[in-house]
Amino acid sequence: MQRLLINAGPIVHLAGVGSLSGHSMVDEAHILPEGMGILIDGHTISKIDASDVLLAEFSDALVHDLEGRAVIPGLVDSHAHLLWDGDRSREVRWKQQGHTYRQISELGGGIASTVSETREASDGRLVHLGVERLREALHNGTTHLEAKSGYGLDTDSELRLLKVAESLGAVEGLPSLDLTWLGAHSAPPGGNLDSYVEEILSEQLPAVLSQGIARSADVFCEPGWFNLEQTEDILRASREGGLDLRLHIDEFEDGGGGQLAADLEVTTADHAHWTNEEARQSMHDAGVNTGFLPGTPYAMGEEFPPFRQCLDEGWTWSFASDFNPNCRTLSLPFLASVLVQRNDIDPLAALAACTRNAAETSPHPSGLAHGRIVEGGIANLNIIDGPHWEAWCLQPGHSPFAMTILEGDLISH
Repeated sequence: MQRLLINAGPIVHLAGVGSLSGHSMVDEAHILPEGMGILIDGHTISKIDASDVLLAEFSDALVHDLEGRAVIPGLVDSHAHLLWDGDRSREVRWKQQGHTYRQISELGGGIASTVSETREASDGRLVHLGVERLREALHNGTTHLEAKSGYGLDTDSELRLLKVAESLGAVEGLPSLDLTWLGAHSAPPGGNLDSYVEEILSEQLPAVLSQGIARSADVFCEPGWFNLEQTEDILRASREGGLDLRLHIDEFEDGGGGQLAADLEVTTADHAHWTNEEARQSMHDAGVNTGFLPGTPYAMGEEFPPFRQCLDEGWTWSFASDFNPNCRTLSLPFLASVLVQRNDIDPLAALAACTRNAAETSPHPSGLAHGRIVEGGIANLNIIDGPHWEAWCLQPGHSPFAMTILEGDLISH
């Protein structure tokens, strides 16, 4: 079926190849004037032209009059911990009382708590949670999401989380998924980190490779968790097995993760809160994306990393939700409001960071272009509930979208 969108307001297309950085992230050449139309043929964008031209040529298409509403690409959440069970809400008071992340773990919170709850959850329970969370993400404009394992922390549990996540990809009407193995998230409850690294290398990673579900490997590289040597060993073995590489780095302090990310030329190094300037430049020079996660410092009540400096210096960056038990938001528009309204980031730069740039680190399973509105690309886009595209990030607490087109299907909000 052909679907024709006409009388659009401004269309922020963000067309092109590769990531944007610096001034290119705020270039208004990425915006088409009002009055344009978009022809969708099946799952893909077939043609972009003036509305009257498309109406004359494709009179048999199903027509949707956008009545001047602005259009932006489908959003790409390139870092999310989708599948876990449990509730760690009590940790907020422990944090306010001055307990550190490690002390919270000793009190019965932290990752170990979630791991125990997740291991006990049935597959059906995890599927239910995943579906509900993906529906919430879609309501807020996310059309593609990178989903990590990491709350199993033993071979069988990690394989199970990946298998459940894969099953979600077969559910119609949900964002597409890009699956990452994060077995190296923490030591398992009651376990020793050194022995767990041996288990990862000798047992868990080979099993993940044999299973063939995960596209990428990730490691929580942080002092007190996986050190630089352990991280490098796991990532090199993962790359030899054919996995793409991602990293969690420098969330709590500058632990040297930025330089390791540059040396290994990983696809994206996320958090990067305390990474030093020299390492940030090295990452950019090596083609490594800095994946900022503003929801985490927001949820933890901490200062924000230097988003604006990365923009001014021309370093490549994206942002994502980091949805997890302590950062329970799947709204990229809300997190963009944190960037725009609290950190002086241009709304266009924020949009580029969670569309085109994020898509460069997390490809669509079809292999088609996404995170931009281009002929031949996947038909993922958001129709804003007003005439100004900037509204996409200025309604925290509410979805700014009247509807979303997900792989050619129209979903009203």
